[in-house]
Amino acid sequence: MEIKNNEILCIGEVLWDRLPSGAKPGGAPMNVALHLNAIGLDVAIASRIGEDDPGNKLKDFLKSSGVTTKYIQTDEFLPTSEVLVHLDDNNNATYEICEPVAWDSILLTEELINKAKNSGLVIYGTLASRNPLTRKTLLKLLDNDGIKLIDVNFRKPYDSKEVVEKLLEKTDIVKLNDDELVVFAQWYDKHKYDEKSLIKWFVSHYNIKMVCVTKGENGALLYCDGKFYEHSGFKVNAVDTVGAGDAFLAGLIASLLNKKEPADALAFACATGAFVASKAGATPRYDMAEINEILSGN
Repeated sequence: MEIKNNEILCIGEVLWDRLPSGAKPGGAPMNVALHLNAIGLDVAIASRIGEDDPGNKLKDFLKSSGVTTKYIQTDEFLPTSEVLVHLDDNNNATYEICEPVAWDSILLTEELINKAKNSGLVIYGTLASRNPLTRKTLLKLLDNDGIKLIDVNFRKPYDSKEVVEKLLEKTDIVKLNDDELVVFAQWYDKHKYDEKSLIKWFVSHYNIKMVCVTKGENGALLYCDGKFYEHSGFKVNAVDTVGAGDAFLAGLIASLLNKKEPADALAFACATGAFVASKAGATPRYDMAEINEILSGN
């Protein structure tokens, strides 16, 4: 799969995760952008915030992290998004997502159209498409010759088959977790398939070039060019799982852009996800030495 350049655009939600330990910047597209930026890649995030203090603080956070805010729109009426995060006894997170919020109204602009058109890779998720306005913008931005990657992020009730399948029509690469894969299977009465057969069906049905299925602490599975690659994951003392999947995705993308073999890319992705799970919040300060230590099994 050839990419025309290494410019990356992430599109979707930016927000504050309200964790038991306090507020942390979050939103899957922003988390991915922050991790890609920390790895050293050319990445921008397109979203929308409110004219309020939480929005200003998010912009300040992005600027301090070295990520451009050029494509962050400001909404006069809708507030900056906040999400209540609940942790279970194993520190796995569930989310209470408020609406409407500013990222529900991302507008199509010439500046944004040109950025998407000139990017080699566009990353987007399913959650930001819950609102027709942002969904319409996103679908227009996906009409380009770059590689498109969708991060399936089912958060009930924002898991409409009709909406998700419209997005899948325009994508090349899909990242989802094992529970989300089962949802697709149930849509088409394929839930009796074993996992690998189901992934092959998924690739064929949606005409996808690459699929990655994450399994939490049990690692991940990558399918590309007709081959499966598996990794059992790395064991760490989890603080919370917020953003671990986003870090995993960033690690995978960075490795593939650097022409690493799929098996090595998958291992690095698992190590990056494990690193974030061992820290508080979705975007801890990046420590490549610690990631490499996890990778080496020390």
